[in-house]
Order: sequence, then structure tokens, then C-alpha cells
Amino acid sequence: MTESSHENVPSRQRKRFPGISSRAYEHPADRSALVALRKLSGFDTVFKALSGLLPERSLRLLFLSDSVRVSDEQFAHLHSMLRDACYILDLEKVPAMYVTQDPRPNAMCIGLDEPIIVVTTGLVELLDEEEMRAVVGHEVGHALSGHAVYRTVLLFLTSLALKVAWIPLGNVAIMAIVTALREWFRKSELSADRAGLLVGQDLKASMRGLMKIAGGNHLHEMNVDAFLRQAEEYEKGGDLRDSVLKILNVLPRSHPFTTVRAAELKKWAESRDYQRIMDGHYPRRSEDKDASVSDSIRESASHYADTVRTSRDPLMKLVGDIAGGAGDLGGKLRDKFTGDGNGAGGGDTPGGGAPGGGDRPGGAG
Repeated sequence: MTESSHENVPSRQRKRFPGISSRAYEHPADRSALVALRKLSGFDTVFKALSGLLPERSLRLLFLSDSVRVSDEQFAHLHSMLRDACYILDLEKVPAMYVTQDPRPNAMCIGLDEPIIVVTTGLVELLDEEEMRAVVGHEVGHALSGHAVYRTVLLFLTSLALKVAWIPLGNVAIMAIVTALREWFRKSELSADRAGLLVGQDLKASMRGLMKIAGGNHLHEMNVDAFLRQAEEYEKGGDLRDSVLKILNVLPRSHPFTTVRAAELKKWAESRDYQRIMDGHYPRRSEDKDASVSDSIRESASHYADTVRTSRDPLMKLVGDIAGGAGDLGGKLRDKFTGDGNGAGGGDTPGGGAPGGGDRPGGAG
């Protein structure tokens, strides 16, 4: 892609990342979940079979016939954002993009041979220009990472599972793969959020967009710091029963919880890794073939170990105790579930106090 093909770039200068590899922004959990997915029994067989059966041409015709294709003539501001995002992340072929009528704010990147990006009218109407730029960058990040293929398989299998649910055990194998795909896709969203920040290069806009997705177009009623405190309270609050409920709540979802996404993105934006990318030091696609799979696995394992070690979630603390060989685990497990003898009352007070303090500034702001 040449610079001359990007006449309609925004007036604000943004850094460009020639030849950037998706490894530069991929979340370690994204990579490890994908490795686990590919090791799932039967996944390779199902994936290969579906690759030839998925109605991709039908999908493209559907959007072509019943949505609005973004171009210089239609939704020109989105087209400019799309081309700019591809320019910044050095994605040579600009994906087709469609706006589809749906009041729910959503966006997706799907397709097997060539990714296509779809955004809903609900999202277009909800976000301002800089917030939308982060979303477009998010979807271009999915395209650069090759996520569209697995997303398409997930959509198809979810639909198929509903159709065969009446058959005894007919959807058990399918749902196992769907569950694993959802786990991976939730992690891939964290990677794409990072890509969106690299494109928009405006952390405040990324935060505003996530808050709007959670609470609607009421920014005057919301506060970023209070919103992030919700994520902190969510992570550390409650007892072991709440930890189990968190897992059950997130299992049916394709996306992580919005407050969690905001906290993860802010943490990365403040990291040395992000600053190195902004300074021009990042892995290139030309080096992908030489990238070590074992290094990626080690990095993912290290990330999870750090997550368990630093997490304030009661279940993660218990996992840490088990890994550290803590004594009386049976008693600890019993106490966690019954709420006895673990000092939960003292530990919960700061978590309970935070939302009270956080809600007031959020409402007043």
C-alpha cells in the first residue's frame, strides 16, 4: 500500500508501524488460548470440514444486498478511518466494510479467504469520531491477526448447536468446541483492543468508547476513574462462591466484561511494551516465520503465573495457595465457601467502600 492511496488521512498526525506483526500487540492469553483450542480433540477435523462448507459467498452476498457498503460515496468518514487504520498497521489490502441496521452497538470481523468488517448502526450512532476510530482499528487488528477465520467458525457452530440441540448428545461435541472458541475469542478481544489503541493513539477515546458500550451515550454521567474502580472491585470482591459465579457468567459471552477490557487496556498503555512499539521497536511480519512457538508458550505461561500470583480474586488466591503448597487446603476451601475464618469481613470492606466513593464522583462528573 502506498502513501498516495491515503489522501483522506486525518489532520492529526499519528505514528505508523510499517511491517508490524500482530505479535507486537497480541495478548499472551490470546496466544495460549489459541494453542489450547488447536489441541482440543476433534477441532482440526471440524475446522477442516467447515472450511469447505461455510457459506462465505452467501454471507458476502447477504451484506452486499441488505447492508450499506462503506466507500468514498457512503459513510465516507468511516471509509477514511478504515483506510487510515490499514495504513497505520500496514495492512496492504483494505477489507470491505459494511454498516448494517441494528440498534445494538456491535462490530465484527468475519470471513475465511478475505475478512470483512461489519458495524451496526447502533455503534455508529453511539460513538464520536475518535471513539469510532479505535473500534475500526480494533477490527483491523482482528484482520491482521487472522482472527476472522475462527470468528466465522464460531458463528456457524453456535447456530448449528441451536439447530441440533434436540438430538440426544447431538450438540455435546459442538458445544465443547464452541466453549473453547468463546474462551479464545474473549482473549482475542484484548489483543484487538490494543490494536485499536495503536490506531487511534488516544487512550481517553478508547476508554470513552468502552464506557459508552457499557452505559450508553451518557458520558456526562460517567467517570473513567470510577469505571476502572468497578473493574478493581469486580476482580477482588466477594468470596470463592462469587469467583465461581464470575466464571459461569462469562462462559456464554463472546466478549470479556467491559470494565475488565478497560482495565487491561489501561495497564498495557502504561507498560514498557506499548512505549517500545510507539518508539518504533516492535516485531515485524518478515520475522514471523522465525518466531519461536516455545517462546510464545513460555510467555503465555509466565503471564498466567503472574496473573495467579498478583490477582486478588479469591479463586486465584486459592490456586496460588495450591501451587505454593499451602497447608490445610481442605479447611481453606471450606472456609472460602462458608465465609468463616478467612477474614473476609475485613478484606471486603475496602472493596465495598470503593464503589460508594466511586459512584459519587461518577454521578457528579
